[in-house]
Amino acid sequence: MTREIVLDIETQNTFQDVGKYDHRLLKVSLVGFHDSADDSWQCLRESELYRLWPLLERADRLIGYNLIGFDLPVLNNYYPGNLLNLPTLDIMAEIEKKIGFRVKLDDVAQATLGVGKSGTGLMAIEYFRRGEWEKLSDYCLQDVKVTRDVYLYGREKGEIWYNDRGSGRRTAVTVDFAPARLRQAVNLTMPF
Repeated sequence: MTREIVLDIETQNTFQDVGKYDHRLLKVSLVGFHDSADDSWQCLRESELYRLWPLLERADRLIGYNLIGFDLPVLNNYYPGNLLNLPTLDIMAEIEKKIGFRVKLDDVAQATLGVGKSGTGLMAIEYFRRGEWEKLSDYCLQDVKVTRDVYLYGREKGEIWYNDRGSGRRTAVTVDFAPARLRQAVNLTMPF
């Protein structure tokens, strides 16, 4: 069985807060993920990230939306190696390759599934700042669920849809989300 981890991160701050576009200056508040091995849904806070590394290292593939451009570079601030070396499927990057521009997850989810995100990343930062962990977890896991469902739809149908803001039309994009081939798990973190 292929083990795939669909994940999404929330941060404590924004690029605007730190004054420049530099992933090294962002801090994780929460990581939400779905593990296909046991169909579990979990969230880990910044102080618990060490528990995430073995799961990611043993996965056949990491799946996310803007995973390569945002989530993994921010997580690399905490990881002793380079998470970008792990097998990934970045749904946003796959769409961008086909149509030449980036599309918001909400536009893809609404057009493909008929449901969207439950809010914005800025709301998630406010939840963190107010210590509203349950709301933050719910928001993050909703993004993970939407991402996973878009992925499953694309894997099954060979296409996903997006709402084109320019033309106002619902537009299809062909995709190949075939499951990754099984690979040997690699332990990249230190044993202590």
